[in-house]
Amino acid sequence: MIPWLLCGLGLVILLLAGDALVRGAVNLSLRLGVPALIVSLTIVAFGTSAPELLIAINAVAVDADGIALGNVVGSNTANILMVLGIPALIATLHTSQCDSRKSYVFMLVASLLFIGLAMCGTLTIWSGLILLAALTFFLADAFREARAHRKTCCGDADEDLLEGLEGLEEADPDMPYWRIGIYLVLGLIGLPLGADLLVDNATIIARMYHISETVIGLTLVAIGTSLPELSTTVMATLRRQADVALGNVIGSNMFNLLAIIGLATLVGPISVDPEFLRFDLWVMLAASLLIVPFVFLKKDITRAWGIGLSGLYITYLVVLF
Repeated sequence: MIPWLLCGLGLVILLLAGDALVRGAVNLSLRLGVPALIVSLTIVAFGTSAPELLIAINAVAVDADGIALGNVVGSNTANILMVLGIPALIATLHTSQCDSRKSYVFMLVASLLFIGLAMCGTLTIWSGLILLAALTFFLADAFREARAHRKTCCGDADEDLLEGLEGLEEADPDMPYWRIGIYLVLGLIGLPLGADLLVDNATIIARMYHISETVIGLTLVAIGTSLPELSTTVMATLRRQADVALGNVIGSNMFNLLAIIGLATLVGPISVDPEFLRFDLWVMLAASLLIVPFVFLKKDITRAWGIGLSGLYITYLVVLF
């Protein structure tokens, strides 16, 4: 009974922390005159990827490579199919208004780079340094783009930002930095705390039913560590922040592949189960390609798309079990 109660507590913390992070990130974009998409690709993405980082490092330290790798691969698949699918069941994500083409291409390049390195059979410290170098390039480009946009804005926030954030409660270009900081800190602390509570206790429950380590990593742990992205995306959807929702998923997937695995290899080498190369990595890549219509063809993620994405994820879980 106690593990179930702690799972519920973790979920509540995740939802509250996701709401705080969305508010803080969007208002920060207003104060700095930076598009919300860029903020969501960096601050929000890093915050919602924090649970994956903590779990991957701990798993590698105790030689549980299946959980570490399954966590990242499964989480990336869940981010596309579940994290975009479920919110679309609640309300349409107006992704047609977002320009996320460049960041999406970065995500695909990161996915292919990761798969290429995984084919070597073991992710070593050199593999990690390559991934971290790619992450540094992405962050430098995001910083350059943010500075360029800042120079074109008059004052702390331009009209485009204000118009894009009309539906957000407490979207205030004059919100004090200390209040924005509180939102961000609560979100960044609450997300890993909630995920830790949920994942630890969900894993205890799963092992009671004798589920393998790799399957736990690809399913329970991956779903648990994707809940921060899900809670953040649900809140962004309800507040009509499609740029935050899409940017959060794309940025989080890049952070998972480049930062999480990159840093985890500094703790120790990660052996790649052949099953990942035969099936799971390609499912992750296929899921990533499914959002091409939303990025390049300017399609909204409607309820029909939500049903389709969610249905594909359920099918994937059934195949795993």
